[in-house]
Amino acid sequence: MSYSGANPKYERSHSMAQQQYLPGLTMPAGHHPSDLTTPDDPKEIENAYIEAEAERLQSQQKSLLSVMLNINSVLTDAAAAMVDDSFLKCFTSAAPDPWNWNFYLAPLWLLGVVLRHCILFPFRLTLLLSSHLIFFIMFFTVKALMPKSPLKLKVEQRLIRFLCGMYVASWTGVIKFHGPRPVPEGGHVWVANHTSMIDYVILSSYTAFAVIMQLHPGWVGFLQTAVLDSLGCLWFNRTQAKDRYLVARRMAEHVHDPNTTPLLVFPEGTCVNNEYCVMFKRGAFEMGATVHPVAIKYNKIFVEAFWNSRRQSFTQHLIRLMSSWAVVCDVYFLEPQKKRDDESVDEFAARVQAMIAKQVAFQISVERMGL
Repeated sequence: MSYSGANPKYERSHSMAQQQYLPGLTMPAGHHPSDLTTPDDPKEIENAYIEAEAERLQSQQKSLLSVMLNINSVLTDAAAAMVDDSFLKCFTSAAPDPWNWNFYLAPLWLLGVVLRHCILFPFRLTLLLSSHLIFFIMFFTVKALMPKSPLKLKVEQRLIRFLCGMYVASWTGVIKFHGPRPVPEGGHVWVANHTSMIDYVILSSYTAFAVIMQLHPGWVGFLQTAVLDSLGCLWFNRTQAKDRYLVARRMAEHVHDPNTTPLLVFPEGTCVNNEYCVMFKRGAFEMGATVHPVAIKYNKIFVEAFWNSRRQSFTQHLIRLMSSWAVVCDVYFLEPQKKRDDESVDEFAARVQAMIAKQVAFQISVERMGL
């Protein structure tokens, strides 16, 4: 029997079945709205909705679980941000607490400003310039007239100690040295924490040191190349990988030569704010030499000795020191250390770093490595 027209009963039931579905719900496998041909099967419609809703909730639960479990990248980013924030603290200095906030302290503060900038600073600047003049006359005379010999080296070392001592005097430096004075020996190297370029000046006012340092422009660069070269100092450019290789080779040669000036290395490689120690580079610890740790601690009661080279030049840094009341500092020469048989070079460097940090109550920074 042929069927040419639509069945009103079928259309009505099919329409009712479609209208009962809610938006966003899908039928489970094996069910289709067209299967529900009559309004006489409401139980099956209800069961189909229940199964569809159960499948939807189950799929959402799995999706949420997978998202919550897959948080490795989030945790890594969070840890990196925390480490970066901690690491940045090593290169910032806290603002001094104001004390001239009332009517009877403000005049004393103002009087101190006048004394420091109008009396002390001109006197100190005159002393420093005069000492430079005397030093240049004597140093370049010795350099030009005396032949190369151990005596010439000792005279040059003594003159450089004189100039460094004049720098310390221009800050009214109050420096206390603790421990035995360094003695030149082959196979020995001295390592110290680094706060400012004045670290080298202070140490060399006590004992002449050769140093590994970045080559600076201007008058500082002139002193490096024309004066400190006589001590066997090693200069490098941070942007040149070739320079670092040459310096590493010359450093090993210098350390194992008993006739050279004692070598001083700042293994942090940058100036830190004298509250933290950052990771020590391994160069000074992989030469097989005896390492002498040196801990330098500045008292911030009169001036902040930390040099932030990104914010001020070394000349500005010196002017700030020379216009302060005094630079107060303690220097500790600690027990010499040798690499143990059961430790790596990095572990040896970390052990020396921990000794220095413990002596001057510094925090050891956790740097971002591999995060």
